[in-house]
Amino acid sequence: MTERGASSLSRGADWLALGPSDLRWDASGLTLRINEIAAPWPKRIRGTVRLFPSAIETRALALDEMGLHLWRPIAPCAEVEVALDNPALSWRGGGYFDSNMGDRALEDDFRSWHWSRAPVPGGTVVQYDVAHWPDRSLSLSMRYDARGGVEDLPPLTAAALPRTRWSIDRRIGARDGHIPEVVSTLEDTPFYARSIVATSLADGPVAAVHESLSLDRFRAPWVRAMLPFRMPRALR
Repeated sequence: MTERGASSLSRGADWLALGPSDLRWDASGLTLRINEIAAPWPKRIRGTVRLFPSAIETRALALDEMGLHLWRPIAPCAEVEVALDNPALSWRGGGYFDSNMGDRALEDDFRSWHWSRAPVPGGTVVQYDVAHWPDRSLSLSMRYDARGGVEDLPPLTAAALPRTRWSIDRRIGARDGHIPEVVSTLEDTPFYARSIVATSLADGPVAAVHESLSLDRFRAPWVRAMLPFRMPRALR
């Protein structure tokens, strides 16, 4: 990210610190301690998020032909415990933890992607639909077992969802004949949207967490001009 400079970063084999916040792995899982100021309207965000994975995925998958961009679903099946002091919020439920890494900026190689994760009996199903620049695509579909292990599935037919208020395209894989429905849009920005989608997989109806990212939109000068107001830039 850009709100911290290099002097604010430190890490070890099982921990990472960014300014006053840090992440640490131990025998039970991952603990994230948050101590931040929100933007654009300043307010304190402070508390703890704990992730308890039932299994760890070790492989990283290439999202492009050259292997410049990798995706690793580190904990596709997990329990998450949130305890915030500011604001005063707490809950516990099913969760997921992944990581993207790469040698080039995303907007240099991708036009968009559509990702979803849906809990199913005994595990979770993850779908990834990536559009490369200028006209290539990649579709991934995996079922992760909560006890470990993964099964690659044939990609489902992509069904269009209603566009966001910022006119971002959304789509998700679904069984033939089923029409998915956006239940709630959790985050709606000029280039990114996160939603809850009701769809149907081989196991039947599911409620999926879904995200759409438009790198075509992210490249637009007017969007770049807005970013510093939402994501402050470090001076060093």
